[in-house]
Amino acid sequence: MPTDHALDLVFRRVTIAGHREPLDIGAKDGKIAAIAPRIQCDAPDIDAGGRLAVPGFVDSHIHLDKACLLGRCGHSHGGLAGAIAAVAAMKRGFTEADVYQRGGKVIEKAIGKGTTRMRTHVEVDPRAGLRSFAAIKALKADYAWGLDLSICVFPQEGLTNDPGTEELLVAALEDGADLLGGCPYTDTDPAAQIERLFALARRFDVDLDFHLDFDLDPSWMHLDEVCRQTESHGWGGRVAVGHVTKLSMVPPDALAAIAQRLSDTGIALTVLPATDVYLMGRQENHAVPRGLAPAHILVERGVTCSIATNNVLNPFTPFGDVSLLRMANLYANVAQCGVQDFERCLDMVTTMPARLMRLGDYGIAIGNPADLVILDATTPGDALAEIAEPIMGFKGGRLSFERPAARLHPLR
Repeated sequence: MPTDHALDLVFRRVTIAGHREPLDIGAKDGKIAAIAPRIQCDAPDIDAGGRLAVPGFVDSHIHLDKACLLGRCGHSHGGLAGAIAAVAAMKRGFTEADVYQRGGKVIEKAIGKGTTRMRTHVEVDPRAGLRSFAAIKALKADYAWGLDLSICVFPQEGLTNDPGTEELLVAALEDGADLLGGCPYTDTDPAAQIERLFALARRFDVDLDFHLDFDLDPSWMHLDEVCRQTESHGWGGRVAVGHVTKLSMVPPDALAAIAQRLSDTGIALTVLPATDVYLMGRQENHAVPRGLAPAHILVERGVTCSIATNNVLNPFTPFGDVSLLRMANLYANVAQCGVQDFERCLDMVTTMPARLMRLGDYGIAIGNPADLVILDATTPGDALAEIAEPIMGFKGGRLSFERPAARLHPLR
């Protein structure tokens, strides 16, 4: 029973994935300083009562700049092209204050749902200019107390066909953008866009995150070119692809070959269940395909996969409360995951997106930030199955949110 009189805070009887019995976790100067069955200490403590703790959820793909747009556009039940067009028309009028307000609203919800790390994509082009980027930079600084935000700038409506966009991407990268994204399927020359983005990534030494193969025709894929360029540039482990809904339409042998290629090249994949299921298959009036890449199967074959939010309350996805646990549960339902896959689904909103984002200080381990979210569940499987409520969260050892359990008032 170690004694430590120098700790600032002790979390008692905390369940951690991979451990059979609850443990105590001691925090000092914002970092985890001790983990043991019992810590003898006179520091303030919080008794988790055996509840599960995670080091916060990791949202590897969200769009803060175009969140919360319902009511502005009159867009109803359209497909992908309609959603892109609707937002393209609106973003000309986006101001920094507007993007800041809407993005901040989403970040606050995310913190309250237990997210501690986030990668947001931000549209940069002659219509949006750098206004959205400036707003997101301000949000990154202002909400660092509760969430670490990474900014991915990308050309939503094309690059080679949209003069002035590349110069704006360069300006954003020079002004502190963390990484670069792409959207080849909107470009008149998709392969050229991919090539230009790899060149920029090498110039600025940043990671890449592509929106890719967002339809249901598996006869061709831009994924092939991304794999080729990743190998050519030696960028393995630094490339992610999102959506890739085409993978929902390939047979098992073809999927196995693609999984092997992704694993060999070190390309990670993010599925966006709410958007992918909402937008795919809209041309069908029966037997509608799910349009969801089978991430849990890819994980079995060595691919790093994550489940993320994507859009919130806009034409791409008119739903959303920024709960990654709810999103993982949605994925498990749509993908018809068995109970044996529940923990893996939880991994896809915690440890695996942390690996995708190369977060070297993520996890409940001595020396890492004391980022802890206590869930109202005692096992990872139960947390996933029940969409367990996050009841409190800590960022750097400081309380960032709390949500007391519901109190029932039965008849006496």
